[in-house]
Amino acid sequence: MVMFMAINYLAVLAAAVAVNVLGMFWYSPAGFANAWVKAVGFSKKQIKDGKNKGMAKPMAINFVVSLVEAFVLANFVMLTGAATALQGAVTGVWLWLGFIATTTLGIVLWEGKPAKLWVINNGFHLAALALMGAILAAW
Repeated sequence: MVMFMAINYLAVLAAAVAVNVLGMFWYSPAGFANAWVKAVGFSKKQIKDGKNKGMAKPMAINFVVSLVEAFVLANFVMLTGAATALQGAVTGVWLWLGFIATTTLGIVLWEGKPAKLWVINNGFHLAALALMGAILAAW
């Protein structure tokens, strides 16, 4: 529990903000929104209806999730001794490979989701963990 005392909470906040900005781009029309919508199998009506229901609550919950993820990653960055942006990014990549990429592959193997959906979502998680790791180590 001593490791929690050394956490830079401002860096955790910055990492969470950065990953949410990344997500807004990643899942926007300028990013992978169209391919994601097709891979998920949503219709244009479903997307429009979802926008009309409001995005504030899901976005707020997502931000809290990002804070938790950044806090946990900060502990791993500290435990690995990562002290540069590159070392922090590498820590994030290893965690992605070991825990995110492997466990989420089940959506393709067992749930019948398209591999393209896995690639889009996991590409985001890879970029997000690398970005957060870089921020947390360099700060």
